[in-house]
Amino acid sequence: MKTSFVLPDDLVPAVRSPKAPAAGGPVRAHNPMCFGCGEDAPSGLQLKAVAGEGVEITAHMQVEPRFEGGPGVIHGGILSSAFDEAMGLAQWMVGAIAVTAHLEIDFAKPIPIGSELRIEAECIGEVRRKLYTRAVAYLGDDPEPVGSAHALFIKIKPLEHYRDSFAASGAADFYADKVARRERSGGV
Repeated sequence: MKTSFVLPDDLVPAVRSPKAPAAGGPVRAHNPMCFGCGEDAPSGLQLKAVAGEGVEITAHMQVEPRFEGGPGVIHGGILSSAFDEAMGLAQWMVGAIAVTAHLEIDFAKPIPIGSELRIEAECIGEVRRKLYTRAVAYLGDDPEPVGSAHALFIKIKPLEHYRDSFAASGAADFYADKVARRERSGGV
């Protein structure tokens, strides 16, 4: 699979955060209502991830009939969302919170409805606020990739970045409590 994604010369290799989940442990959802990983988003992907030894995660999801695009196969937009989410969850391994700035995907093979998708994602490195990631998707335990992705994320301060959208969230109460605690502590 070819890519036009180019890593910068001044890339600093990613380093595992001491706050990262233990290897083999679950990587928590960043938002309970997240379409990709949220446990309270019943119409979402329900992506579940476990931490690797370094700066990588492995995520799994069932390719349900509601994700159909072409006859009997996953919709490309759903696969794009799964890649985006897996690479976003890999950021927990370096202790970053970031948003997608660029996402590039190579679709290699059709992914049948009813299969299990496994995505291995990792943080490659960073330059200032830019975080570079990559991922490869497989069907279950098959070693042959069905697709790959690269992404650039930008690190954010979530309480600042999402301040104006917390009230519109399906988890508004959760975020209102979080913002109130942060403000009481003198944070932003």
